[in-house]
Amino acid sequence: MSKTTTTRYDVAEHLRTPEEMAAYLEACLEEAEGDAAFIAKALGDIARAKGMALVAKEAGLSRESLYKALSGERNPDFDTILKVVGALGLKLHAQAAGKRLSASSSRASSRGTKRRAA
Repeated sequence: MSKTTTTRYDVAEHLRTPEEMAAYLEACLEEAEGDAAFIAKALGDIARAKGMALVAKEAGLSRESLYKALSGERNPDFDTILKVVGALGLKLHAQAAGKRLSASSSRASSRGTKRRAA
């Protein structure tokens, strides 16, 4: 019986296109549940896939500081995140998180508050 050898899975080896990188970041943003270090680590995975030296140069950071910021052990400044996202050729976007109140229900709710206060 021969032994099976395994290697550690590295997501960076599978992020080849900008679309794959964007999809990975989007999935990580949904799973993070407010964990900034998790997002930083995901950006680090993408940066490694693209090449840390190149990303560091395009972001205006040293390679060492980029590794530290995106290690997943720290919460980098938002300014750093924006520089890295730009250097990766990605964009952040926002969307409504939950159900919005309609204008009529919002007005009815504010009227009810005014009556109670009077």
